[in-house]
Amino acid sequence: MSKKIEIIYEDSDVVVINKPSGLIVHSDGKTDESTLVDWILEGYPETALVGESFQTSTGVEIHRPGIVHRLDRETSGALVIAKNQKMFECLKQQFKDRKVVKVYNAFVYGEIKNDSNTIDRPIGKSKKDFRMWSAQRGARGTLREAVTEYSILKRHGGFSFVEVQPKTGRTHQIRVHFKAINYPVVCDKLYAPKHDCALGFQRLALHARSLFFKGVDGNEITAEAQLPDDFVEACEKMDD
Repeated sequence: MSKKIEIIYEDSDVVVINKPSGLIVHSDGKTDESTLVDWILEGYPETALVGESFQTSTGVEIHRPGIVHRLDRETSGALVIAKNQKMFECLKQQFKDRKVVKVYNAFVYGEIKNDSNTIDRPIGKSKKDFRMWSAQRGARGTLREAVTEYSILKRHGGFSFVEVQPKTGRTHQIRVHFKAINYPVVCDKLYAPKHDCALGFQRLALHARSLFFKGVDGNEITAEAQLPDDFVEACEKMDD
């Protein structure tokens, strides 16, 4: 495993890591690259049978030891891993009941006028690209409820630095919602391909800043992943 992974919280039931950008959580069955699952099995072999597996479209079974949620490859930040089945089921239920509080930071193109707002737009599949989702007119398939709250931390020079709290957990939700209101995430090559990467970013400008959840005994846990260097540098660029 070439990437160093920072542990930001750990107890006997869970470990919360600060996932580096560029690392995929689990294999897609098509490539042999290193994944977060490799790191988990190396450091926590007892998790091998924890969690659930799934089948890819090609019929390959992928096991995800202890993984209850995921972050996109380019997204950095807080991700929780269950060490045992009891904690896995506990976390799974909290995600299902929307009890887990997830806070993200992102840089977006454009200076958003409202200091805070809620994006309440259902998400379906994009009609133009099978890899994409859409919260705009013409989305196809089943439209699923999606709600994202945000507040502006800074706006300057044609960009906004935002704090985001997704209330639902749809695939690509933050990226899709900000594209839908015409403020796509900086350096999003899938949803904003016509925009040049900016503010020094070479990857998607999205970071999972913190997670709040409860342990099996009801104890409250908050884990925060510090802003990575590219985020700190982008903040400084906005101050120039």
